[in-house]
Amino acid sequence: MAFSFSRYFLCFLQMLFLTSHMNPTRATRPNPSPTFIKSECKVTPFPDLCYHSLSTYGTDIQASPELLADSALSVTITTTRSALDTVSKMSKTPGMLTKEVDAIRDCLEVLGDAVEELQKSNTEMGRIKNGKKFGMMMNDIQTWVSAALTNEDTCMQGFEEKGVFGEMKATVRGKIVNICHLTSNALALINNYASLHS
Repeated sequence: MAFSFSRYFLCFLQMLFLTSHMNPTRATRPNPSPTFIKSECKVTPFPDLCYHSLSTYGTDIQASPELLADSALSVTITTTRSALDTVSKMSKTPGMLTKEVDAIRDCLEVLGDAVEELQKSNTEMGRIKNGKKFGMMMNDIQTWVSAALTNEDTCMQGFEEKGVFGEMKATVRGKIVNICHLTSNALALINNYASLHS
């Protein structure tokens, strides 16, 4: 029996229509993450920065407090490494005063420590599971992130204590303030996640 092309094409369109409605793709489903992230960021000291720094990770985060805290840590590590790289390049500036050299050297040391502490926290977040060791592991994470925040602040204090002013201090301050805010936010999200299992 003959089967015309027009009838075949009509059947194909009907089948395609039914398939698309029976099996909606992930792209057509609403993504709750932007609302979730904005709501969760309200517990942080800098909610606008929190939302803008994490909203692009919404697809991965979805509605998971754990993944939100983990993403906040990852963003903080990346930004702190960038700040460390900037300060490292500044250390090669010719003609620096002795006090500037000392301030930069000390800042590099404490920022390096901060990156290491944040990285340890991030690694531990990747291993943490609900169970007997959850509290102990979470306590380690909170301690390391708090220590990183202290080290970041110590960098800026070094410039003030050594009397370094001008463009160099302003550049470093801009970087340090940003990573201190990101670290504070990450710590708040980690504390919030920990509270859900207390």
